[in-house]
Amino acid sequence: MKNKDLIKELSNRMEWTSHETSEVIAELGSLISTALGDSDVVNLEGLGQFESKKKAERISVNPANGKRYLVPPKLVPVFKADNLLKTRIKELDGIHE
Repeated sequence: MKNKDLIKELSNRMEWTSHETSEVIAELGSLISTALGDSDVVNLEGLGQFESKKKAERISVNPANGKRYLVPPKLVPVFKADNLLKTRIKELDGIHE
């Protein structure tokens, strides 16, 4: 589902305008980004949990020239699906077999 399809479907379900729905989705994304930047965990019931994890520094080798590079530590966003979402996906997988 693309962003415009999501906005259209959510607008119909919530009986909002596409503009209102688009603003809510944009604000939700901004809120989650800000929370992850502050090392907070965002839990959306029925969907899952967003958090940021720190990847340690490591040494990487360029396969083309064999040179070694130090890759600095960084924060990466991580999503862990809720058990309810996992169950729904398993049910759909059973239907499509």
